[in-house]
Amino acid sequence: MDLRLNDHVALVAGSSRGIGKAIAAGLLREGCRVCITGRDKAGLEVAGGELAAQFGEENILKVSGDLTDEKVISEALSHVVRVWGSLDVVIANLGTGSGKPGWQQDEAEWKRLFDLNFFGSVRLAQAAIPYMQQQGGSFVFISSIVGIESTPAPLPYSAAKSALINYGKNLARAVAEHKIRVNCIAPGNILFPGGSWERHLENRRESVEKYISSEVPLRRFGTPEEIANLAVFLASPISGFATGSCFIMDGGQTRTI
Repeated sequence: MDLRLNDHVALVAGSSRGIGKAIAAGLLREGCRVCITGRDKAGLEVAGGELAAQFGEENILKVSGDLTDEKVISEALSHVVRVWGSLDVVIANLGTGSGKPGWQQDEAEWKRLFDLNFFGSVRLAQAAIPYMQQQGGSFVFISSIVGIESTPAPLPYSAAKSALINYGKNLARAVAEHKIRVNCIAPGNILFPGGSWERHLENRRESVEKYISSEVPLRRFGTPEEIANLAVFLASPISGFATGSCFIMDGGQTRTI
C-alpha cells in the first residue's frame, strides 16, 4: 500500500534505539526525510549510520540533545525547516518508566517523571505545531498502557502517561482547523536491546516470563517494528480521518474498553 508519505519531512524524538529508531526506519522506508534525535551522541551516530546505509545519508538529519528541553527543541525544529523547508510529521517518543516503587513518592519524583513523560512532549508539540499550520500534518505521541490500565509501573509515570493521552485528545480538537491531526499510541511490553524489559529479563527472567505469560493473552513481548507500523500509518495521509484517538497495541493486555 502506498502511504503517500514520499518527500514528507518528519522529526522523530528519541530515535537512537528501540521504538523511535524503528519508527524512523519505517518513515524512511516510505520515502520520508527524517530527523532523528537522542541524548546519547554516540548512540545517535551509530543509529544514523545504520539508517543511512539502508536509506541514504541525504535523507537523514541528526540532532543530539534532550528533546524535552525547550532550547534543544527549538534548535532541532529550526534546523529541520532550514534544511528541508517544511515539517509534516512529528513523533513524540519521549520519557522513561524508571522510577521509585511504592505509593509514597516525594514531590521531586513526581516533578521529575512528569517533566520527562508529559511536559517534554507538551513543549515539543507547542514548538512544532506552528511549523505545521500552513500545510497541515500529523503529530503522534507515544504514551503507554500504564496510562490506561492499572499496572505495577511507578505511580508518577502512570499518571504522566495518562495525562499525555488526555492532552493529545484535547489538542486534536484545538488544532483540527489547521488540518493537523493528533493521535496517541499506547504500547504494551516492548522488548529491544538496551530497553527496560531486557534489563528485567537479565535480573529476574523467571518472574518476568511468568508475568508476560499470565498478563498478555498473546503470551509474548511486542517488537519496536510492530509499534512503528502503526505510527507510520498514523503519520500518513492514508489515516486522514483519525485524530484525537489513542491506539492500544499491547497483545491484549488491557482489559478496559
